[in-house]
Amino acid sequence: MITNYTVTGMTCGHCVAHVKEEVSGIPGVTEVAVTLEGGKLEVTSQAPIDFDRIVEAVAEAGDYSVA
Repeated sequence: MITNYTVTGMTCGHCVAHVKEEVSGIPGVTEVAVTLEGGKLEVTSQAPIDFDRIVEAVAEAGDYSVA
């Protein structure tokens, strides 16, 4: 399943890499795509991932928020 989110606060490729790394570490996540322009975060998983886990991972990556 693919779930899309919007991440705000990213300003460069380094930000994108941090968000991708942290979200990829969530158990059950099989693939992550992050786009700087528009703040698109696409998470692929075999089962739904709790939104709070996504929020925590994005916050761990830096001063970003997710919707």
